Formats: sequence, C-alpha cells, structure tokens
Amino acid sequence: MADLRIPHCNGTHAGLNGPRKNGLYPRNGVCKAGQQNGTVNGNLYKKPFMEFFEEAPMYVAVLTYIGFGIVTLFGYLRDFMRAWGLEKCYMAEERAQQKDFVPLYQDFENFYTRNLYMRVRDNWNRPISSVPGPQFDLMERVTDDYNWTYRFTGKEIKDVINMGSYNYLGFAENAPESLLTVKEAVETYGVGVCSTRQELGNLDKHMELEDLVAQFLGVESAMVFGMGFATNSMNIPALVGKGCLILSDELNHTSLVLGARLSGATIQIFKHNNMQNLEKLLQDAVVNGQPRTHRTWKKILILVEGIYSMEGSICRLPEIVALKKKYKAFLYLDEAHSIGAVGATGRGVVEYFGIDPSDVDVLMGTFTKSFGAAGGYIAGRKTLVDFLRTHSHSAVYAASMSSPITEQIIRVMKCIMNHDNTFLGLRRVRQLGENTKYFRQRLRDMGFIIYGNEDSPVVPVLLYMPAKVGAFARHMLEKKIGVVVVGFPATPITEARARFCISAAHTKEMLDQVLDSLDEIGDFLQLKYSRHSRSAHSALYDKTNLDLDA
Repeated sequence: MADLRIPHCNGTHAGLNGPRKNGLYPRNGVCKAGQQNGTVNGNLYKKPFMEFFEEAPMYVAVLTYIGFGIVTLFGYLRDFMRAWGLEKCYMAEERAQQKDFVPLYQDFENFYTRNLYMRVRDNWNRPISSVPGPQFDLMERVTDDYNWTYRFTGKEIKDVINMGSYNYLGFAENAPESLLTVKEAVETYGVGVCSTRQELGNLDKHMELEDLVAQFLGVESAMVFGMGFATNSMNIPALVGKGCLILSDELNHTSLVLGARLSGATIQIFKHNNMQNLEKLLQDAVVNGQPRTHRTWKKILILVEGIYSMEGSICRLPEIVALKKKYKAFLYLDEAHSIGAVGATGRGVVEYFGIDPSDVDVLMGTFTKSFGAAGGYIAGRKTLVDFLRTHSHSAVYAASMSSPITEQIIRVMKCIMNHDNTFLGLRRVRQLGENTKYFRQRLRDMGFIIYGNEDSPVVPVLLYMPAKVGAFARHMLEKKIGVVVVGFPATPITEARARFCISAAHTKEMLDQVLDSLDEIGDFLQLKYSRHSRSAHSALYDKTNLDLDA
C-alpha cells in the first residue's frame, strides 16, 4: 500500500530556484519532491512531524448529504403527523394555560434533537457500573418508545473493552496498593472542602500539588483548579478583555471558545494548524490595529490546543512559538489531552517538540485524563500565577479541589516523575506510544480513513454516513467493545466519526480483539474508504510562508 505519511522536509533538497538560507522555498516554503507536503522550517523541528488527513471519495460525500436529506424529510413528515395527532410527541411542550406567553421551548430549534438525534440516542450516555479502566461494565437498558425513555433490565454487560475514555496512562484504577495515600487523604481531610481557596479552602495539599506541577512542567509557578472546563472558561477573561485580540484555532475546544467570548475581547479565527493563515492575521493585527480607531491592540493572545480531541492532530508548536515571538504576541497552550500522553517523559507537546517552557506564556492542562482525577492547572511565570490568584473567577468563587482528588494527582505525577524509583510511570508513557503507533498502523493497513498525528492517542476513524454511525456503535457493543461515535453538529456534517482513545493499560490482546472486530465490521458496513490520496486538509500545510530570519 502507498504510504500516506507526511514526512519532515528539512529544507535541504535541491529544487526550483533552490532554498533560501532559512530552509524555505521561494514560492511557499514547501519542498514539492514526491509526496512531501508536511512540515516546513526544518530548523524548528527535531524529528519528523507526520499527520494524516485523507479525503473521502466523492460518492461518500454525496451519499452522506442524501442520507441527511432523507432523514430531514422524514423528520418534517413526522412533525406533520405529530401536529395532527397521528403520532405521539414526547418532546417538552408549553402548557395550554401558557399559550399566550412567549414560548420557552422553541419548536424548530429542537428539530435536530427530535428527529435525528433520537434515532441514535442509545449510543450515548450509557451508564457504567465499574471503574473506567481498560475494561468496564455497562448497565443493560432497553427502550420501548424509540429511544425517548429507557428502562434497566437489571443485568450488566461485563468486561467491555473501553476504547472511549481518556484514561491515557491507565491511572483510572482501583488497585488498593496504589490508592493507599488517597485513602489516607480521605481519612485526614474528608471528601469536601466547602470553601474557596481565598477563604478557608486552601489546603497544604493544594500548595504541595502546585509546587509539584511547577516542577513537573519546568516553570516558576502553577495554580490548580477544581474543574478543567472552568480552568479555560474562567481564566481567559481574567487575562484579556476589551481592546485585546484573540486569535483562536477553528477547532479549539468549547471551553476555550466560551472563555474567549466571556472575555469581551475581539476574536478572530484561523484555519486549523494553518500557519500561513495565522501569520496573515498577526500581520493585519500589528499593521492595522483595532477596527475604526486603528489603535494598537492592548494584547494579542493566540489560543491553541496541544492535541485536538476530535481530529487527533497536534499543534505545530515550534512554528507558533516562532510567530508569537516575531509579532510580540502571547501564547495560551491548552494541554488537556497532551499532558502525560506525549513527550518522552509525559510532559506534553512542549517536551514533544523540545520547546523551552518559558516560550509559552500560559500553560494550561487538566487532570481529568492522563492523571485519572479531576480539575486543571495554569502554569507559567510567578507574576502570571499571582495575578490569577486574585483575579480569576474560578479561584475567587469556586470551591477548591477536594483532598482525595488532590492526592490522586500528586500520586500519579510523582509516579510519572519517578519519585518512587519504580519507572512505572515512564513505562506507561512508553507503552502508550507503542500502543498508539500499533493501532494507527493496523487501521491504515485495513483501509480505514483515520485523522491525526501518528503520535496522538486520539484516533478518529471516519464513518461519514449518519445511518452507519448508529450501526457501528451497536455492532461494536455486541462484540463487547465500547466506542464513542461523534456526528454533526460536533463535527462537520460530512465527517461523522468514531473516536478511539488509546490507553497504556490496553494489552496487545485487547487491541487485536478490537482491530479484528473493526476489520469485520468495516467490511460489513463498507467503511474502508481509504484510497491513500492526499486531502484538502493536507493541502493547507502546503501554504506555510514564514520568514523566520526576519
């Protein structure tokens, strides 16, 4: 089979007009030899940067639109039948006594939920009755009214292989010998704190964790928060406001989007991982300033993620850092999915690319994934963290992190840092990388279209057609494999997918069982669309034009 990998171009190939002294080609900075359309600016990257974004055949896109059209048509037909009492409506409705009031429930806004989502609702919100480790137990449920309501049978589906949880390093576990310190924390501090950090909720455990996070990341200081989502949404408004500019990747997580909107700053979106587009926005911001007044922006903040949770791609951090230095912008890096999951010792994309942590102004991450806990952190210079302690809404108003959660994070972080001299944490980081490469390579060999970077443990498998999304998840559960399927509006309408999250706790036997089932279901549902051709996503990376010697 043809190899679709996007290799590293080191800027030394002979070609049209030859490369400039910074390794870029005169036209667009990309070496066109063969299929090399990936990483440019070879002096910025210490190893190959390979990502996969293959385009589906045209007939798949056409059939996907037709599928949505048919479902929408039948949705209008069923709404007509409900309006005339020919079919029972289970959606929330206004009471007859309130018919003259402004409606609380907008009928058309619920069209998608009522007529499309309900048909496949059984594939989400499945109740789990065990630890979300490499295998878990599910409570069996059935529906008598086409997914509007469910009833439990009292049975459990045992030992389902977990391919959907963010348990990257396998620390979501209940081994008694591993949780002794967590048990002691519960006995000493209790479960809840019942206060904010600024009042009576500042525990010595919180300060111990913050010192450990700063040491782990190699920065001056850090601050922890009880909720990962709020770490973004409540801290970004404290950093920027009116008169500031936010440049946000188009695929950023909702928490980043919400934080940007709450800040009151001007927001501009750049194409995913497209450095040419980002540089153009930076140039315009520096040259033209604010709209109408043309005053200089108070701050320019670039918002990116380490690993994008729907695409499985990794941000092009070396080029972003180069751009932020060139245009004197600030960089906010969300490492929710990358911290613990990539890098030789699990320090995230900063370590993965060999970047100096001081080059990233705001380092953010969560403890909900690789650490098997909850909450998040902001790290960087001490002046930044001290400012957030008094200005962050999450720090001032939210209850502080509970002690058992804090101890769990400390336990895991010390394990990754090898404070116990067992090398267990480092072995798990290495095992995750091996499992990721093995799983991705096998899927490509089978003919599935997968997205993302070859080192990303988030592996999206493209399903495209709406009817196949539900069928795929149901067939996988029949084989005792739990998967996460995602469709519109969480993804583009033609790019519904199954998202696999690889864990260090997955054994080769588990992965082989999943891959064998995927091979069988892929043939049954005709999901092997790969033609091993370049895609429009990859073409975006052909357009980089950074004059980094300037």
